[in-house]
Formats: sequence, C-alpha cells, structure tokens
Amino acid sequence: MSNLYKDIKAEWSKRAPNLLRCGQLLGIFKLEILGGFLMPHEVSKSNPQQKDQLVRSRDVLEIAVEHSITVKDYAAFERYMAQLKMYYYDYDKFLEPSQEMHKMIGLSLLYMLATNRIADFHIALERLPSALLLQDRFIMPVLALENYFMEGRYNKILEAKKSMPSEIYGNFMDMLVHTAREEIASCIEKSYLKMTPKQAAQRLGLRAGGKELLELVERRHWTLDAQGNYDYAALNIKPKDEVPANDIATHNLSYATELEKII
Repeated sequence: MSNLYKDIKAEWSKRAPNLLRCGQLLGIFKLEILGGFLMPHEVSKSNPQQKDQLVRSRDVLEIAVEHSITVKDYAAFERYMAQLKMYYYDYDKFLEPSQEMHKMIGLSLLYMLATNRIADFHIALERLPSALLLQDRFIMPVLALENYFMEGRYNKILEAKKSMPSEIYGNFMDMLVHTAREEIASCIEKSYLKMTPKQAAQRLGLRAGGKELLELVERRHWTLDAQGNYDYAALNIKPKDEVPANDIATHNLSYATELEKII
C-alpha cells in the first residue's frame, strides 16, 4: 500500500489534480484495503505497523470523500463516509484524531441537510460532544444552516453560501440552495394568487429572466396571465375526488348476498 498511498497523496495535492487518475488509484486502493482489513479487536496498540496501516487508510478515505464530492458521485461519497466514520469512532482508541475529521463530519452533516434527511442529521449530532457543536468552525455553520432551514429563513441559506469554511462545501451548498429555493417557491404558490416575475426572482434570489428562474418556472408549471404576472391560483385548486358510488353499491350487495348464504 505504501507506493499507492504516495501516488494518491501526490496526485491529490496538486493544484489541479487529474480526477480520472485519482479515481483509478482509489479503485485500486479499495481492493487493497479489503485485503488488509483489520477489525477493531484485531488491532494491537503495541504494533506500529498496524497503526501506520490504519492511518494511511484513513488518509486515503478522506481524499476519496473529497474526490467523490468533486466529481459529484454522491453514492460513492456515502460509501466512503461510512467507512471513514469507522476509523473516527471504532479505531479512536488506537489512532490520534485526524486533522480532517471535523471537516469530514461537517461535510457529512451538510449532505444530510442538503438531501433533507433531517432525522439522520439529528442522530449524527447525538454522537458529537456539545463543545464541538458550539466551537468548531466546520460544524457551527452547518448547525446555523439547519436552524435557518427549520425556521423557514431560506434567504439566510442563500446568503450563507459565500461564507462556508471550505471550498469543498460548495457542491453541497448548491444542493441545499436548490432545496431552499424549492421550499420558497412552494411557499409563494400557497401565499400569493399572483406575483410579478421580478418579485418572484427577488424572493428566490435569482436574476429576473435568467436561466435558473426559467428552469424553475418550467419545472413547477408556473404560467403568466394576461398582465404578465405568474398566476398561482390554478396551482392551489384541488381536483374533486369522485366517489365510486356504483362500485361501492355493487360490493355491498355482494357482501350481503354472501352473508345470506352463510346464515
């Protein structure tokens, strides 16, 4: 694993790493880590070789997490993050804390928030000490985002994208901003009968007439009335549920006939 570890570290540390090569190296790494996998009860504190193997595996998994975010492979992100948490929580008696640990945990929390997995988000918080929640620069901003999301202060989420503690948070912030905009659009539909495109764009934090606004309008089936306003009235009309009276009557008569046969 030594040469592979050096190759992955060297490639990822470049200003513009070759993402395809990194992916290929990480694929080889997955096979090697499976071959030398150690369960926590198999690790000995007095064995420096085992400790070195665990540290290198953890380092590469942290790179794998960032690589998966960069290439937007979120299924891989979930897999790598699940493996990485084992090194943070199950091997913590044998390893010194990673310098990247809080950053990785912050990314995991932000991903849960961006994908609207609020229950998983709060379960993950239960594992963290309160001091970390109140002081860590990677986790505190994510907690603030969760508060904004739960309180419906979506404008704050749009503003927070510029103040994240690391550039790698950007992709998940894009996902969260998209989720927030969908919630804003849903609120607009339920709160207004009509709205001008300019007002809608302001509330959504988008440019009037811009591509993103037009895509949202098409996705949510917003239409313009004769005055050029978005008309939301039709979106709030619920179709009347028809009661299948004939079917119900037929079933009831059938039940009655069967009951008579039994009696």
